[in-house]
Amino acid sequence: MLDATSPEPRPLVIALMGATASGKTALAIELAEAQGLAVLSVDSRQLYRQMDVGTAKPTPAQRQRVRHELLDLRDPDQPINLQEFVQLAQEAIAAEHRRCGVALLVGGTGLYLKALLAGLQPPAVAPQPQLRQQFSALGQAHCHRLLQQADPEAAARIMPRDAIRTQRALEVIYATGRPLSAQQRRNPPPWRVLELALDPPDLAQRISRRTEQLYADGLVAETAGLIERFGADCPLLQTIGYDEARRLLLGELDRPTAIALSERRTRQFAKRQRTWFRRQHQPQWLNGADLLQEALLATRQGLG
Repeated sequence: MLDATSPEPRPLVIALMGATASGKTALAIELAEAQGLAVLSVDSRQLYRQMDVGTAKPTPAQRQRVRHELLDLRDPDQPINLQEFVQLAQEAIAAEHRRCGVALLVGGTGLYLKALLAGLQPPAVAPQPQLRQQFSALGQAHCHRLLQQADPEAAARIMPRDAIRTQRALEVIYATGRPLSAQQRRNPPPWRVLELALDPPDLAQRISRRTEQLYADGLVAETAGLIERFGADCPLLQTIGYDEARRLLLGELDRPTAIALSERRTRQFAKRQRTWFRRQHQPQWLNGADLLQEALLATRQGLG
């Protein structure tokens, strides 16, 4: 019998991570069904409405099986910065802890996961629309060079074509006079954390199949609709998949070349994700024949 004076165990956060196309969504749904949990998405592009095919967002049928949170929060022309996401995610985690004592985070956006699990506190700088317009007019290549000069540490973490995060880092510098990398404090969260990760040996083949499927499922048509509504210069349309589909629509690429380029960029991105998870986290790698049973066993051990 537990001592009545002993403190209550801290609630648990399970974080299922892995590179794109590694099988996170399917396993997360099975784990959530088995444990009566919701899936809290940690994906920097699935946050946006109307970006469904290109982000491999859970389908309506998958969402009927288990509840998903932190999807479809904004339109693509209203970017969510890290500080805003952390606040929204912390609220969702707290709600799950009140409901059942366990929260399940699932995603491949490394910085977002790190911010939540390690308690990173990004600076609370409000969006600066006029600055963003000026950055957009300068062009992403020039903006990333500016960031390399002003904050080399942040620039090393941000991909040269990632306009949203580049502009955010510059925005913080202009608003505060200090580099973003110097302002990220830590306040460890009041949870226990169980990190699980997927790294299948056939990831390259999975990425190839995934890329072909995205185009078959209507990525080009989805991109055309996004361009019509938000303009071809919308920064989110410069991300993997959408950028190639946009260039296909402009006549700069043919379909086979667009697919091949999307696949190559996805493989490169997955390599960076793998490196991040190995360096920034200490997950239990799931690699057996029955991933669900491995995850359930780890969860039971995490619950104590």
